[in-house]
Amino acid sequence: MPRDLHSGPVAERVAALNARYKHHSATAVLEHALKDDDLGRVALVSSFGAESVVLLHLVSVIAPETPVLFIDTRMLFQETLDYQREVAEKLNLCDVRTIRANPSRVSFEDPDGSLHQFSTDACCAVRKVEPLERALSTFDGWITGRKRFQGNGRETVDFFENEGDFRIKVNPLAHWGREDIAEYMVENRLPRHPLVAKGYPSIGCAPCTSPVKDGEDPRAGRWRGSEKTECGIHFIDGKAVRIPKETAA
Repeated sequence: MPRDLHSGPVAERVAALNARYKHHSATAVLEHALKDDDLGRVALVSSFGAESVVLLHLVSVIAPETPVLFIDTRMLFQETLDYQREVAEKLNLCDVRTIRANPSRVSFEDPDGSLHQFSTDACCAVRKVEPLERALSTFDGWITGRKRFQGNGRETVDFFENEGDFRIKVNPLAHWGREDIAEYMVENRLPRHPLVAKGYPSIGCAPCTSPVKDGEDPRAGRWRGSEKTECGIHFIDGKAVRIPKETAA
């Protein structure tokens, strides 16, 4: 049966946290997530994509020893792999962990590397969702870079989310706008992902990411031509986890 995400111990903690930090800054929320014993062990999950460097920089300033989980699907752009190493070194991140799928699982599910052509959901599941769930199994919560302005169901994302009533998801940048991200990068002289300048405002795996034209939604280049908008790591029981509008108001 589907879990009731609006009741239970984790739901109560999430509601209290969102009420307490409703008018706080991203920095205050992040400090709480990284230093408050009530949240337990927390990791930052980063794609090292177009906007990732902002949250990575904030973490490097507040608690650089925070575990950073980077999922290498083995289908990423080479530019992303190079950028990941550049940013980790520049920000002096102390504990970056590269997460990959079990080779035997990939060999069984996607022996010739063509699974993404027939089922993007299945490909994401074996290369991204399963490896991340395994990596997060020892943590009580995780930090993401999701923001309301990104759309595609993220319009009501709040600072804290209940993930299946067993883990808390923290979104410190939930209320930031696109201009806030750009300004922060400039002010802190942060390196940009090289593909951004080539028309990729949202970057995933190479086979499923295409350039975006002027006027298009920034995430239009992700799984272009399909109804898919999320890789699946933000799903519970097959559904995207979102804060209800009446709660987020």
